[in-house]
Amino acid sequence: MIALTDIAKQKLKEIAESEGLANQFVRVKVIGGGCAGMTHDMHFEEIANELDEIIEIEPALRLVIDPISLQYLDGVEIDYIDTQFSGGFKFNNPNVTGSCGCGSSVSF
Repeated sequence: MIALTDIAKQKLKEIAESEGLANQFVRVKVIGGGCAGMTHDMHFEEIANELDEIIEIEPALRLVIDPISLQYLDGVEIDYIDTQFSGGFKFNNPNVTGSCGCGSSVSF
């Protein structure tokens, strides 16, 4: 199961509203890349694929995850961090076994 903090939910809704993406899914996935080998990715998408898992967080907030990513994302909590110098979504993933020095990529 995937969880979103209240601030992450609010931020996704704000982005969807401001960009005209209110009826789209939020695709959450793991892709190859970075020093440690894999990175978390999240973006808006209009259509879910046949094999995707759809998780309705709220009526206006639906996540979609492909079967390969789902195995790496089980138990993840997505948060939104807003500091004086930067902001962004943070994946708190219990399945991660290592990460690169800057924390932008992970290994499983």
